[in-house]
Amino acid sequence: MPSRLSACRNALRQKSSSSRKTFSISSRTLQLETPIEEETLPHYKPKQYYPVNIGDVYKARYQVAGKLGYGAYSTSWLCRDLQDKKYRVLKLFTSLPKFPTATDRELKIYEHLAKVNSTQPGQALIRKLYDSFDLQGPVGRHRCLVLQPMHMTLLEMTRLNSRPFDLPLLKMTLKRLLLALDFLHTEAEIIHVDLKTDNLMLSLEVNTMLADFAKANVEDPSPRKKIDESRIIYKSSRFRRPAEGQSYGLPILCDFGEARIGKTQVSGTFVQPHVYRAPEIIFEMPWWTAIDIWNLAGLIWDLVEGEHLFGDIFDTKGGHDPFKYLALMVALVVPPPSEFVTLSETMEQCFDPNGAWVAHEDAAIPLVSLETLETRLSGQEKALFIQFMRSMLKWLPGERKTARQLLEDPWLL
Repeated sequence: MPSRLSACRNALRQKSSSSRKTFSISSRTLQLETPIEEETLPHYKPKQYYPVNIGDVYKARYQVAGKLGYGAYSTSWLCRDLQDKKYRVLKLFTSLPKFPTATDRELKIYEHLAKVNSTQPGQALIRKLYDSFDLQGPVGRHRCLVLQPMHMTLLEMTRLNSRPFDLPLLKMTLKRLLLALDFLHTEAEIIHVDLKTDNLMLSLEVNTMLADFAKANVEDPSPRKKIDESRIIYKSSRFRRPAEGQSYGLPILCDFGEARIGKTQVSGTFVQPHVYRAPEIIFEMPWWTAIDIWNLAGLIWDLVEGEHLFGDIFDTKGGHDPFKYLALMVALVVPPPSEFVTLSETMEQCFDPNGAWVAHEDAAIPLVSLETLETRLSGQEKALFIQFMRSMLKWLPGERKTARQLLEDPWLL
């Protein structure tokens, strides 16, 4: 059986790349003892993060206006382009000298996309890249991407609501996502790999929000911690909500940090979030765009039902249990066909040659089904939705509907 997923993988400033503007206003200082933002991440290493300061100017062009967010491998900042006076988002990656491809992958995806000549409408539903450059930090090079500003993620949007999306809005969102995936899969030959609600963002329909954000960060600076003379950690700020009668914007597919170029990928590296992981990834088989379709099914269930379809797949210590996951797949998808079982030697620990479950001591097949777990819909709507889900949840990747085929599914029409 494949091993369980293991844990993920004062400064010289580059004077030629940046300069600093000092604001003559006091800031709200936080206690050094209390971790904030990236400091709270389990594998946080301060020197891997570039020491950004609000007011800094990079490439003699991009002036930092405020912090938008953070992650294990990057921080995001609103900046003003001093050349065209427009606002952009600066995504500044951590420096990982031992793993250079981790920070280079997203730029390579965008460079590949720039070479694709297509009229497919899904191309416009992918976040735009405007520029890229490098900065030299304490431990090495930091890649910087200048990206299209977005309002909020779909994850943040769902947290604002006490109930799941209404169906017309949900179906519109899914159609846009499927158009984007169809472009990636068929025109660009890219596998996104990491479809989740925080990688779908809403476009900004009200441009004054950006100026309002920058002004607010001057008039009421975000809380921060001064670590030393070269490093300050800021708390992220959010764009204001649209005023009454204004739109939140439309969903755009973002974040290509895990994406892959090419029709088929070799096995060996675990990809995808645990709750969305396709069976061919679990068994370390070659994989292609069909893993995005399996992932999409789980994401759609999240949006419709407000909870993970494959949520109960963790052991008592919170670790991912592949046997529990596979047993739940058997319950929800039906046992795998014999053609699938023969594709990997490791499957004999779970299935007999006919696809029957044999790992009874590791996990029992739960008494659930898609029909019993689905509680929001009824009648014909429910029947079509279950059929829609089953067309994506296939053991054999080649049997899953493509993004283009899913656009014609009766449930979305």
